[in-house]
Amino acid sequence: MKKFFVSAVFVFATFCLSAKVELPSVIGDNMVLQQQTSAALWGKASPGKTVTISPSWTREKYKVKADLQTGKWMVRVGTPEAGGPYSITFSDGEALSVSNVLIGEVWYCSGQSNMYMRMCGYPSSPTGGAADAVYSAKASIPVRIYEPPCRMTVDPQYECEGRWEENTPDVVVRSSALAWFFATYLQGVLDVPVGVIVSSYGGSSIESWLDRPTVESRFPGEFDLSVLDAPNPMMDVNTPCALYNGQVAALEPYTFKGMLWYQGCTNRARAEQYTRLQTVYAEMMREKFQNPDAGFYFVQLSPFWCGDPEGFQTGYFLEAQQKTLKTIPHSGMVTTTDLGIFDNIHPIDKRTPAVRLAYLALQNDYGIKPFDATAPTYDHMVINETPVARDNAAISGKSITVFFKTCNTGMADSVGPRGEDLEGFEIAGADRVFHKAHAMAGWGKDVIVWSDEVPEPVAVRYSFRNWAPGNLTNTFGIPAAPFRTDDWDDLER
Repeated sequence: MKKFFVSAVFVFATFCLSAKVELPSVIGDNMVLQQQTSAALWGKASPGKTVTISPSWTREKYKVKADLQTGKWMVRVGTPEAGGPYSITFSDGEALSVSNVLIGEVWYCSGQSNMYMRMCGYPSSPTGGAADAVYSAKASIPVRIYEPPCRMTVDPQYECEGRWEENTPDVVVRSSALAWFFATYLQGVLDVPVGVIVSSYGGSSIESWLDRPTVESRFPGEFDLSVLDAPNPMMDVNTPCALYNGQVAALEPYTFKGMLWYQGCTNRARAEQYTRLQTVYAEMMREKFQNPDAGFYFVQLSPFWCGDPEGFQTGYFLEAQQKTLKTIPHSGMVTTTDLGIFDNIHPIDKRTPAVRLAYLALQNDYGIKPFDATAPTYDHMVINETPVARDNAAISGKSITVFFKTCNTGMADSVGPRGEDLEGFEIAGADRVFHKAHAMAGWGKDVIVWSDEVPEPVAVRYSFRNWAPGNLTNTFGIPAAPFRTDDWDDLER
């Protein structure tokens, strides 16, 4: 791998007024390009003019003719192994250059407030570890961040404000905490530059991140699109297509390795629809960015009281999120049953989910597999008709043993911790009334669940209510995914 360093000279991404080549803000000084690929570069020039692109890492020059009507052009350039800094010159007779360009790994990050949450936190909602993160930031650590401003529009925009920024304290303090923790962890492991493009908006629904043709073709009649045609549109973060138009279209087709997604609070009451929405969102993004193999990793919602801590709405929604693992190829899910705060929908700890996302990327995209970072998931259950002995506990009545899918090997192929009463489990009989249960892990992939209040158990749920923190993990501390063994969708509590 080539050595890289960071120039002390900062050049703003503004260009000489006499230059005819125009570049979008996402292509500019300090940017990170995906290594060892054909990276997309695009812009505008005089209609019909030939644009020559000259990267400093090669003697090869790339030529492309601007469209005869619009002047738009797009070209893909081959990128080397990670390194830099480099420069790129664009010319249609007059030269324009961007500098301090690094080659490394690029990730696209999006979602609502938990992705948007700055290192400086929200009012009365701090970000854990923020002070250390801000003061330890330095430009010599090759992490770069690009964030377009929050914007809703009725039509797709092909330019937006924004610029790539270096890893300095004044930048980190106002950047997405989760995206920064992810990028910094990935950079430390891979020892290459890492760039993150963060396009997020607090309170936003997933349908606001879809484009209009997708909504019309994949969800006919499910969303009201009339506001997009109104003479004086009144939009908000739930307006279908509004955030795609304002914050995504202008970034296409920037080349990245994969995508991170942290969203769902706004859609929580529509579990069945969400499975379809998240599946289509991932498909659309891969198509728009011309990246069909991009990894797609998302974070499940954390426990939160939701106005009714005993309700099951969150449980059904988490189940809907998990279902997309089967409908979205090359996807992964981060569980957060251990991170919830009863009356705060924004968990303070953003580093932990960021690192868990990095584990998935390192495992699936970079081939680093010392253990399997996927969450243990429910496999099957067995009703124990006779008493069962488990460690020092004698279970006299009937119980249920739950078995989990894990992908580890050897001693790591298990769930736990053993020796303590596991939290978050409930058990029910044929009356469909769930009671808090005792639960103990065995020596492998099984947990036995019982309650003296349920003499004839038939179903188990784990971390399935709005407020139901759980502590079941695999050997490496990856939390198990919430689940239910029943198919009862008509329970109110």
